[in-house]
Amino acid sequence: MSKNYLIIGASSGIGHAIAENLLAAGNQVFSASRNQPNLNITHLTWDALAPDNAVFANLPDEIHGIAYCPGTINLKPFHRLTQEDFKQDFQINVLGAVAALQALLPKLKKAEGGASVVLFSTVAAKVGMGFHASVAASKGAIEGLTISLAAEWSANKIRVNCVAPSLTDTPLAKNLLSTDEKKEASNKRHPIGRFGTSEDISNIAAFLLKDESSWITGQVFGVDGGMSTLKTM
Repeated sequence: MSKNYLIIGASSGIGHAIAENLLAAGNQVFSASRNQPNLNITHLTWDALAPDNAVFANLPDEIHGIAYCPGTINLKPFHRLTQEDFKQDFQINVLGAVAALQALLPKLKKAEGGASVVLFSTVAAKVGMGFHASVAASKGAIEGLTISLAAEWSANKIRVNCVAPSLTDTPLAKNLLSTDEKKEASNKRHPIGRFGTSEDISNIAAFLLKDESSWITGQVFGVDGGMSTLKTM
């Protein structure tokens, strides 16, 4: 049975891969972002820095799943991070998600058989990494939001889970993987021997959105090549 999914941030990277996955399974997929994705789906113009939630009125009454994919990689020494850096990371990573989910909650509640929300954190929220103070702080807030909403919304059969990737080959991370030397160094940092791809992350995100994961909620999944839990010899 076809379901209605909204991917916020489907114009590139992980969000684009999630949309492709859900479309291939025969679902109705909607996009909300600043730029229109190169996909045959209905697109709503929406910006996490200035969320206009009126656009969501154009969606169907029932939304069965939402993936909130906007993110930041603002890596600086702590003393060089400004208040504005922290505010922007929190706006994109946290407050944008809050605004969208508050606006869309009535549509999630109407979803027959329940609904699912997938948010995104980072391995840096669990593993201490230099220069990650702003992004780790905001993504740590997302992990707390995930667990709180999973508890609050369980009575409405709305599941909320979070995916915490390590470095993934997306446009957002292009500067970190811009040379063969950087790619090789990143491969060596991951116990599994390679950095991630959009498909690595989109596969689990799409699974969490679908009915196959209907008994999973309130979880933070480290999809990180073993970085968060393994230490190789």
